[in-house]
Amino acid sequence: MEQVSGREDAVPARAPIITRERIAVALLFLMNGYIFGGWAPKIPEFAERLGLDSAGMGLMILVFGLGSLAMMPVAGALSAHRGSGIVVRIFALAFIPALLIIALVPNVVTAVIVMFYFGGTMAAMDVSMNANAVAVEKKMRRAIMSSCHAFWSLGGLIGAATGGFLIAQFGSTVHALVTTLVAAILIATAWPSIIPDTEHHHPSGEKQKLTLPRNPLPWLVGVMALFSMVPEGAILDWGAYHMRQDLGASVTMAGFGFAAFSGSMAIMRFAGDLVRDRFGAVKTLRACTIIAIIGMLIVGFGNSSATAIIGFAICGIGISNMVPIAFSMAGNMPGVNPSVGLSIATTLGYSGMLVAPSLIGFVAKHSGFGVVFLALPVLLLVVLAFSSLARYADHKH
Repeated sequence: MEQVSGREDAVPARAPIITRERIAVALLFLMNGYIFGGWAPKIPEFAERLGLDSAGMGLMILVFGLGSLAMMPVAGALSAHRGSGIVVRIFALAFIPALLIIALVPNVVTAVIVMFYFGGTMAAMDVSMNANAVAVEKKMRRAIMSSCHAFWSLGGLIGAATGGFLIAQFGSTVHALVTTLVAAILIATAWPSIIPDTEHHHPSGEKQKLTLPRNPLPWLVGVMALFSMVPEGAILDWGAYHMRQDLGASVTMAGFGFAAFSGSMAIMRFAGDLVRDRFGAVKTLRACTIIAIIGMLIVGFGNSSATAIIGFAICGIGISNMVPIAFSMAGNMPGVNPSVGLSIATTLGYSGMLVAPSLIGFVAKHSGFGVVFLALPVLLLVVLAFSSLARYADHKH
């Protein structure tokens, strides 16, 4: 009995802040964001080459979203069955040449297939790398999810910034080749240290891992992820437009609003893991949700560009760690395989980001974006009401 107790006393010891497994999963997020960021400056050339108008590009983006939603559950099931370490390697390899394939697409029909592939491989890698991050969190007994998402944002920034320059100077194909090479180097660096993530597999329970859970907890966490991501998507898609059209801001000022939100969110995501380890996931989620609500209300009631910029910056601080905590919760539900829980959370969450912008645009057409930003806190209040579930994101068991 005393030997068992001593072993249990040793379990809570945390790993160092930096480990090879943590670096590896951070590189996975960096690579995924880097390729997606490289897509943004490629869009105009892609549309022009294929003769697509705004409606045609809308169709391509829809196909991208459908591919994402189709592959998220598949990646979750595969990760539950085989382990996220294997699955993330497979889909990372499949995702690496995505921009190169897009650069070589000869016609619209092929483009539809490629965009489905692009969205599917990106989303499948997203689910499996989040599951792998949960496995690293469990091994380290430290929060790392927020910084992983910060590395995704950093990768997106690097991909977008360098992509525009490379396309302008050397053309779309060279840009795609460079992006593919850099992504391959990142994956090769991470490859040996990707955590196997097989310790939670039990042969007697394999069939259950590949079925949707009847336990309501992962579905509730998925709704929390959805309600956390809709406000984020609203700001990303409509924040600058609101400042330009409703508040009469200049293009530069509208850009400052977007930058204030993105910048504060990225900074707080890098700090989020330390905050979670210090105060716990429940307190962190509650504080972040309240801060996000305050920011939304400032934007909604504000009537100047300066007020909107301040509000968006506060929103970024609040929203920054809500989704990472939700994903950590999803990967730690009792009796639910981490990959299955994460596939539910990511599918529900990202479906909101795909559907919500069009609904928000419709509502805003009739009532204005001020009303929209005043209504979005209702979703955040739901997250706040169930914030006690964030206890599952902590690693004290």
